Amino acid sequence: MLDLKFLRDSSDQVRKGIRDKGIDCDLDHFLGLDQERRASQRAFDELRGQQKNANTEMAGLPKGSEEFKAKITEMKTLSRQVKEKEESLRNLETDWKAAYLSIPNIPHATVPVAPDPSGNEVYSTWGDPEQVSAAAKPHYDLPGFSQIVDFHRGSKVTGGGFPFFVGEGAKLCRALIQFFLDEAGQRGYTEVLPPLFVNAASATATGQLPDKEGQMYHMTVDDLYAIPTAEVPVTNFYREEIFSADDLPRKVCAYSPCFRREAGSHGKDVRGLNRMHQFDKVELVKWVHPEKSYDELEELKESAEALLQKLELPYRVLLMCSGDLGFTQTKKYDLEVWSGGQKRWLEVSSCSNFEAFQARRAQTRFRNEEGKVEPVHTLNGSALALPRVISALIENNLRDDGTVVLPKVLQPYLGSDRIALGQ
Repeated sequence: MLDLKFLRDSSDQVRKGIRDKGIDCDLDHFLGLDQERRASQRAFDELRGQQKNANTEMAGLPKGSEEFKAKITEMKTLSRQVKEKEESLRNLETDWKAAYLSIPNIPHATVPVAPDPSGNEVYSTWGDPEQVSAAAKPHYDLPGFSQIVDFHRGSKVTGGGFPFFVGEGAKLCRALIQFFLDEAGQRGYTEVLPPLFVNAASATATGQLPDKEGQMYHMTVDDLYAIPTAEVPVTNFYREEIFSADDLPRKVCAYSPCFRREAGSHGKDVRGLNRMHQFDKVELVKWVHPEKSYDELEELKESAEALLQKLELPYRVLLMCSGDLGFTQTKKYDLEVWSGGQKRWLEVSSCSNFEAFQARRAQTRFRNEEGKVEPVHTLNGSALALPRVISALIENNLRDDGTVVLPKVLQPYLGSDRIALGQ
């Protein structure tokens, strides 16, 4: 959430940020509730003060005296008024908090302003898509692909979007996960293996609630949510904790399966490995000093880029426009790998800065150089998501004999320079 003082003092700037993101949010409704809440709190505090004074005065009066009886009547009236005002304030607080949580983070000044993804800017490119064979085919149309990624049996066991990875496919997943974790470790990230379910407080802290309820799997009996990304449990790792300035930055990596309902996703662009309900990903999360968060964002992006370079996959980096930013993000880069068979770019990573938005919700803070406690800045990025990386590796490196040549960095993990699609 945004800083309250900033919301009150810079409401025009917040309105512009909301408008640039294209998010439906009634800021005036919140500001009205905020004024009403503050006035109600003052009135409640005044009544409590009167109640306390009356109690003190009554203690000094002779019991049974007319003054004592009158004070008892006054105390009963004040007690009733305090209870009524307390209940009113509690209800107002609930409405105020709901409205507060509905306000999105606002874009950084360096984010291009545009209403939709057509306004995203190509920030950089690496590799040459033209070097990929023109005869390459989409992975889902390749003979033998179903022998290493079995969608049919996954659909039978669970439903669409929950495939089995089999044989060489399973080994390739394991190799990529270990490679991604090893590379993160070399860059100073501490590995954790997170829970796959979180409570509502954790989902609220990272901004999944109350924004993305419809995209998450909800275990209603226990009121738990299957994680859409390891960002959610990992960002909450330090919830309600205070760092010293010397503790920053903190860097954590995590492998996890990810679960997404992907409601409303249909059509040819979601075939095969392009969009699934369950997939594997390695996530990088950082807690940093506010003055360094945008430098840390560049480093985060470079960490994800280095993986694609080592995998020898052509890619491009997009600087996302305001209309394509999420609810919680101030600035985001997307990394898209070239799919030789589908002849298009596929997103494999998003690297985002949230500034203090998540940390303020999670109450993750640090004690600055002056001894004042303030929120840290949080960042995260995919490094990387597996499915589309796998599809690009297969499509770009398939040979006529049905084998897929592996990049050098993966060969030690698989003990071979190639894998074979089933026939």
